[in-house]
Amino acid sequence: MAGHSKWANIQHRKGRQDKLRAKLFSKMAKEITVAAKMGDPDPDKNPRLRMAVKEAKSSSVPKDVIDRAIKKSQAGEGEDYEEIRYEGYGPNGVAVIVEAMTDNRNRTASTVRSTFSKCGGNLGETGSVGFMFDRKGAVEYPATVGDADTVMMAAIEAGAEDVESSEEGHTVWCADTDLSEVSNALEAELGESSSTKLVWKPTISTEMDLEGMEKLMRLIDALEDDDDVQRVTSNFEASDEVMEQL
Repeated sequence: MAGHSKWANIQHRKGRQDKLRAKLFSKMAKEITVAAKMGDPDPDKNPRLRMAVKEAKSSSVPKDVIDRAIKKSQAGEGEDYEEIRYEGYGPNGVAVIVEAMTDNRNRTASTVRSTFSKCGGNLGETGSVGFMFDRKGAVEYPATVGDADTVMMAAIEAGAEDVESSEEGHTVWCADTDLSEVSNALEAELGESSSTKLVWKPTISTEMDLEGMEKLMRLIDALEDDDDVQRVTSNFEASDEVMEQL
């Protein structure tokens, strides 16, 4: 009986992982289609599309999915998506930014508002938490690319603002408007990055305990489960002990 229960749990987890993977692929394909529609279908001539394709590849999105998303934009297929940012507060007053792409603003706003309410948060006006974040470009490399000094020198030459290095890898930070130029210069020196994207970097953080983190994760999971939501960012800070218990 225990064996069957364990197998059932494994199957449940695998089923959820497969579902999350499919949802991630769908969201990245949407980003690629929108980026290609807004500019040139050639990633080398379209910085936003280039970043979207690179991010998709770093998440193991199959090449045929990427190619199909680009072709879809050129064929005039699919909906015209509107990009919207929502801001609000989660449990313990933690700040949350939700980035969405939608073909129905009313539907998405209603769903996001309802999700915040059900998960112990509340949706605010645009700008209500945005002042706690800076819009930045982030280029990530694995630790194997070189030591901290090597990456720092490459980052300085590329015109980046800062580098954070750890045993896990390196994150090179730059102004959001410089991301394409900086990432190209870094690739010429260090090779292809593992991730290149625009992010909301917290300037003020909110310390969370285990109970608060559990509630926050429920909110983030519920938001990310919405097909219209592309990404969710929060300014939480939690100890290693709390993160290990999650």
